[in-house]
Amino acid sequence: MTGGPLLFGVRHLSPAAAFHLRRELDRVRPELVLVEGPSDFNDQMAWLCHPETVFPAAMMAYTRQAPVRTILYPFAVYSPEVQAIRWAHENGAACRFMDLPSAAFLAMGPERPEEPEEDGGGQTTESVYRRLETLTGEDHDTFWERNFEQLTGGEDYRAACAAFGRELRDASWESPRMAAETAVREAHMKRVIRQAVDAGTAPERIFCVCGAFHVSGLEENEPMTDGEYASLPRADCCTALMPYSYYRLSSHSGYGAGNRAPAYFELLWEALNRGRPEDTPYLYLTALAAAHRRAGNLVSSAEVIEAARLAQVLSAMRGSARPALADLRDASVAAMGHGSFSELALAAADTEIGKTIGALPEGVGRTSVQEDFYRQLRELRLERFRTAQTQRLDLDLRERLNVQSEKAALIDLRRSFFLHRLRVLNIPFAALLPSRQRDASWGEYWDLRWTPEAEIEIVESSLLGDTIEGAAAFALKERAARSATIAQAAAIFQDAFLCGMPAAAAHALSVLQGLSVDAAAIADVAETAQRLSLTVRYGDLRRFDSAPVVPLLRQLYLRACLTLADACVCDARSAPAVTGAMDRLNTLQLSHDFLEEDRWLALLAEISNRDDLNTRCSGFAMAILLERGAAEEELLSREVARRLSPGVPADLGAGWFEGLAGKNRYALIARLSLWRSLDSYLSSLDDAAFRRALVFLRRAFAGFTPSEKNDIAENLGELWGVNAQQAAEALMSNLTGTEQETLSGLDEFDFDDI
Repeated sequence: MTGGPLLFGVRHLSPAAAFHLRRELDRVRPELVLVEGPSDFNDQMAWLCHPETVFPAAMMAYTRQAPVRTILYPFAVYSPEVQAIRWAHENGAACRFMDLPSAAFLAMGPERPEEPEEDGGGQTTESVYRRLETLTGEDHDTFWERNFEQLTGGEDYRAACAAFGRELRDASWESPRMAAETAVREAHMKRVIRQAVDAGTAPERIFCVCGAFHVSGLEENEPMTDGEYASLPRADCCTALMPYSYYRLSSHSGYGAGNRAPAYFELLWEALNRGRPEDTPYLYLTALAAAHRRAGNLVSSAEVIEAARLAQVLSAMRGSARPALADLRDASVAAMGHGSFSELALAAADTEIGKTIGALPEGVGRTSVQEDFYRQLRELRLERFRTAQTQRLDLDLRERLNVQSEKAALIDLRRSFFLHRLRVLNIPFAALLPSRQRDASWGEYWDLRWTPEAEIEIVESSLLGDTIEGAAAFALKERAARSATIAQAAAIFQDAFLCGMPAAAAHALSVLQGLSVDAAAIADVAETAQRLSLTVRYGDLRRFDSAPVVPLLRQLYLRACLTLADACVCDARSAPAVTGAMDRLNTLQLSHDFLEEDRWLALLAEISNRDDLNTRCSGFAMAILLERGAAEEELLSREVARRLSPGVPADLGAGWFEGLAGKNRYALIARLSLWRSLDSYLSSLDDAAFRRALVFLRRAFAGFTPSEKNDIAENLGELWGVNAQQAAEALMSNLTGTEQETLSGLDEFDFDDI
């Protein structure tokens, strides 16, 4: 192949490379342009040239079988590969990718980290970069910008890149696996070149765009033979295009081939195309000032001008023709940030990385799940939320009565179904927030934010079904098959209910019924009943028939009533789980008239009265009875006198009070007799017992608000016959060193003997 082909080495995200590449293409005007990229993506090239395609975008390949493996090839508008493809499209030249097909890359699997052999004496590419940074005193991006992005001649740029790639190749050590992969890739690229020549294209009419690292390899290595090509491993995979983001493209996200400031390099690309690369500093500083002002900060024109002058001085001192990003940042910190980068951090992120997210036109090759996702975004009017900035979406699930169509009347409910299905599929587009109104069952609150990771998860969901709903149904069915407890099955049933998928809910309910015949911990029973209660209470709101759930809910409630007292025979470690279950069951009974109230109140009275149960559980049962108005003052006084009397062990008395303080605190604070009994009880304890009681009391009061603690302190002041306000101030003051040391010692308290 004497006289060709022309090899143009590039950095994959280099505006100068893209600019000089296009000028060189205009000069050479080749018949065929070959671009480093997976050769099974040739049919996607047309979409990269579509007028409605907005960069950044990425080509993605993924395996059809689980576990899904993916590889990504992201591009910005200033990627040399994109500009080469667009030039060919605009000028009628043939264009193809020439690297290994993505099926071969996926079959190779991930690279395992390997270290250089001790006698090899080599350095990895990363260590060469680190050595270069040590020698130059600047990071690799800045080194590249000063020495390559600012080159003005296309031939100079091409020669400099080729020389850099050759020297990097000679100085770097690659693991045997990586070295073999590099050799195979270059042999395949050489094979594609040879095939083009054999098909009649003159070598000098072929223009190859590849990473600078590969230029010498393509000059020296032999092409892959037919037998070698046939023996390549291949994974069963699919290919697709997807929108990408500047943050994901940046090196901040961990993308190794990225640059740290994609939005800044887009400014450089725009300046190069206007023929005024010297405008880049001014474009950057004015954009930075505008972003800083949008954040509510004052920036004067004089500060911007001063920053521009200072950047020019810094670039001259550091040996470059124009300011690099490092110069601009240092100058802006000095002139606009008052010497502190933290003042400019948000504006710098906006100006250097940016929030740009790409977009693809209608009809681009997507999986059916992707098509369904974007269709529903349009139908549900959620497209405006597909941004890199988090936005709040408040939903009102009630039917709108002031619209005509049913779709419009239930649009928020349909949005809820859609977002819950994405949640089930682990697609990180929407995050459900806790309800801000305790009794507003009709409200849902979401944070929505688009990331390329969401697109990847959508593509991977295509293995589960053809639509978002179908994939979510399959995911729920798989979870149900792995369920080992009724609580797990109930969580799946609740998810199906929230997703608006009655068939999936029916399947999960059948699994739940099968598991319910086995013994279950009281906490699992209570959690399961609580989840089922949700569907009964809000079934009408979400258009769900909850009638089949009621018999199972009755059964679980009865089982809980029959086993709760026995569950209260537990140690201190297990007591919180039991009282949590008791609280859930109480809420459950209050929510449904068909659950026997008399049985529940009688059970609470039994637990409250028994002496052979964990006292925290007994105290909590009494707290519920008081809250429901089912315990008279006389009963409380009797229980207080019995539980907090001299001679009762400290852990039992204080543990009972801890349970009592678990609910209805304001009503307890108002009962002065309770605090008198607690004060008398604590005064009767010796030092060792008092320390033991403190463990429980410290835990009991941990959840009280400062206002509640102040009210308690005033009560104690009244009991002690001192000024209530002064007592509160004394008790709420900071601890002394001795007191703090005493309480710190309680952190090591051993509960095993309680």
